[in-house]
Amino acid sequence: MVAQLEYINRIKTQTENEVLTFTFDQLLLQRGGRLGPVTLAYETWGELNATGDNAILITHALTGSSHAHDVEDPENPRAAWWNPLIGPGKYFDTARYFVICANIIGGCSGSTGPSSENSVTGRPYGMRFPVITIRDMVRAQYKLIKHLGVRRLAMVAGGSIGGQQALEWAVTYPNIVDKVAVIAASAAVSAQAIAFNEVARQSIMADPAWQCGDYRPGQGPATGLAIARMLAMITYQSEESMEQRFARKQAQREPVTAPTFSPELGGRFDVENYLYYQGDQLARRFDANSYLYISRAMDLYDVSEGYASLEDALGRIQSEMLFVGISSDFLFPASHVRWLADKVQTVGGDARYVEIASPHGHDAFLKEWDKLNAVLRQFSL
Repeated sequence: MVAQLEYINRIKTQTENEVLTFTFDQLLLQRGGRLGPVTLAYETWGELNATGDNAILITHALTGSSHAHDVEDPENPRAAWWNPLIGPGKYFDTARYFVICANIIGGCSGSTGPSSENSVTGRPYGMRFPVITIRDMVRAQYKLIKHLGVRRLAMVAGGSIGGQQALEWAVTYPNIVDKVAVIAASAAVSAQAIAFNEVARQSIMADPAWQCGDYRPGQGPATGLAIARMLAMITYQSEESMEQRFARKQAQREPVTAPTFSPELGGRFDVENYLYYQGDQLARRFDANSYLYISRAMDLYDVSEGYASLEDALGRIQSEMLFVGISSDFLFPASHVRWLADKVQTVGGDARYVEIASPHGHDAFLKEWDKLNAVLRQFSL
């Protein structure tokens, strides 16, 4: 029987920022075993209609959370990660649609992850947390939308790992999703992307404070996680954007302490200070073990896993598909996104590909608001 931490009136309009939770008994995992009980933290905006078919699911990226929109500060792009796209009159129009965003399993923003208490041992899971996949994340989200009374999704949309989830929705649950927007994501990441992610994970595990994953809250591998973030930030951008912003300028702002507290060796470049800042900020808010598990889920994802072929997997899609590539994306190259769109078309799917010209690399899906909005507007809801 489904357990619930909290029951809400699921068709009320949210008037303030509120993170809600839903707990269910167990989730059978793609790579074997089960996880349970499972809690998902989520937020909603707008109202679910009487027929339960005006819902939109927004899926977040690696270090994201359920806070895709901020009701109290709706025009501030820094207040929530997709704030400029969500709200009354915006593309994800909360005056018409019931918009949902859930923190993924494995996360550390309210959903069950490595820092959660294992009900068997009474201690945090740590590295005893099971291996999770993008498909597991989507199956957990499916349980959530059913709990909320959603019968059909008008759209699923997300970028990066969120784009992988959106693609998986189209394949795993083809009968209940009308439209899917896959932004800066492909059928599987490249060997180069896996390599970068593995270097990031090794930097975390090499930190003595990691303690094989059994660190105490507030005493984790901040140095390793900060360095992992520094490396990731390089892959999220492009050479052009970094030259435009930093070039070889010396540090322009108050210096941020390097994660290793190392000497500067002849001064500091502005780009170094920026990376130190980004690493420090993530280490303050994110769980290192979650970073290990979620980045690995990104690597493991292959939409064709469990099917006879890629064509067999993509042939299941019944949704209208939008694939968005970013011209300077280093992590998910635009050519890979275009290739996937072509594959869906080849097997008879309704797919279109649009490319955003931007110097901002992979991060463009979190920066190029006007261009992204214009692309999405062509994909009418």
